[in-house]
Amino acid sequence: MASSDTEVVIVGGGAAGIAACRRLRDAEIDCLLLEARARLGGRAWTISDDPLCPMDLGCGWLHSADRNPWRRIAEAQGRSIDRTPPPWMRPSAPIGLPLSEQAAYLDAREKFFARVDAAPEGEQDAAAATLLEPDGRWNDLIRATGTYVSGAELEQVSVRDLGRYDDTGVNWRVVEGYGTVIAAHGAGLPVTLGCSVRGIDWGGRRLRVETAHGLIAADAVIVTLPSALLAEQKIAFTPGLPAKAEAAAGLPLGLADKLFLSLSDAGEFEKDSRLFGRTDRSGTATYHLRPFGRPQIEVYFAATLAAELEAAGETAFLDFAVAELVGLLGSDFARRIRPLHLHRWGIDPLSRGSYSYALPGRADCRATLAAPVDDRLFFAGEACSTNDYSTAHGAYLTGVVAADQAIAARRGRRPR
Repeated sequence: MASSDTEVVIVGGGAAGIAACRRLRDAEIDCLLLEARARLGGRAWTISDDPLCPMDLGCGWLHSADRNPWRRIAEAQGRSIDRTPPPWMRPSAPIGLPLSEQAAYLDAREKFFARVDAAPEGEQDAAAATLLEPDGRWNDLIRATGTYVSGAELEQVSVRDLGRYDDTGVNWRVVEGYGTVIAAHGAGLPVTLGCSVRGIDWGGRRLRVETAHGLIAADAVIVTLPSALLAEQKIAFTPGLPAKAEAAAGLPLGLADKLFLSLSDAGEFEKDSRLFGRTDRSGTATYHLRPFGRPQIEVYFAATLAAELEAAGETAFLDFAVAELVGLLGSDFARRIRPLHLHRWGIDPLSRGSYSYALPGRADCRATLAAPVDDRLFFAGEACSTNDYSTAHGAYLTGVVAADQAIAARRGRRPR
C-alpha cells in the first residue's frame, strides 16, 4: 500500500477512476487510486500479444470522436486515429442480405430510432420494443442491432434513456487500441493494483476504507465501480446507502462480447466490411471483416445470446460463429478461421457485464447514482452519465465531474 492516509481515495481504475485521479493530481490534491485488477483500464482492455494487431476486448470505438476527450489524449500520446467510417454506417457485404434489401432495412432502423428520439419526456416511460412497427419486416434485425447498442433486448431497455443518448455520429478507432490509451493515461499516478475495496465507513469525521491490503483513512472517496457491483453491494457502506444500490439496480449492465478470429486469404473481402449472421432472428452475431485491414474477423455477440454462450463455455462462441459463417460462405470457410481472443465480461467478477442500460421507468436512476453523499462520497462511471452512458468518454467525463466536486468540497465551495 502506497499510503494508509490520504485526502481522496478513488475506487476503481477504469476510465472514470483514471480521469478522476489525473484531475486530482493536476489540482495537487493528495490521492490514491485502488484497483482490484492487476492492470488499469477496467472494461477497456487491449490485448497486444501481437504488436501489429492489438485487439480491444472491451470498448473499441471512439464514439462521438469529434468531442471525445480520449481522442485528444490518444493524439497527445502519439497514437494513430483510424477515421474509416464504421461498418454500421455503410452498406454491409451483400451476402445473406442483398443490397436491394439493405436500403429497406436501414430505412426501417432509422425510423425506429427516430421514434425513440421523438418520444416525449413527459409521457410514461416504456420499453423500446413498444416502438417497433407491428409485424415489421425488419424487426428481428432491428432487435439484433439493438442488443449491440444496449447489450440487452429492446424489451428491457427504457425508451426515455435510449432517447437521451447523445451521439454526434462520428466514430473512429485507435490503431494501437482504445484500452492502450486509457491504461497509459494512468501512468505516473499513485495507484495500488490488486487491491479490492471491501467497505467504506463514512460515519466518522474521516472516512475509513477497508481494503484487501488494510485500512486507509481519507477525507473523501470517489467510487467508480460498475453499476452491477454497486447493485450487488460488493462494497459495504457504513452507514448503508440503499438509495444508491436501488439506483444501480435500475441500471444493469448489458452484455457484449467479442471473439477475434484470424482469417486466411482475407483479401477476398473488402476492408472494414460487415456480415450479419442471420436477418430473421435477434439472437445472431455480426461479423466485422478485416478491421483496420487486418486478416481478422471481429465477431460481436450481445444480450441473451452472449449470456447463453458464456454459460456454455468459450468454445460455444467459436462453434456458433463457425455455424453462421459456414451458412453464409460455405463449408470450406471453416478451415480459413481460427480463434484468437475472447473475454467473457458477464462472468468477470470485477465487471459482471459490459455497459449499462436503464430499465423502463428507471432512466432517472443515472442522476441518483451520480449524486454526491455528504460532500465526501462521490460517484462516477459510465452509468452515472445521462447522455454519454455506455461509453469510455462518458466514464471519463463523470470522473472529471466527481473530482471537481471533491476539490470544491475540500476548498469549502461547490463547483458551478
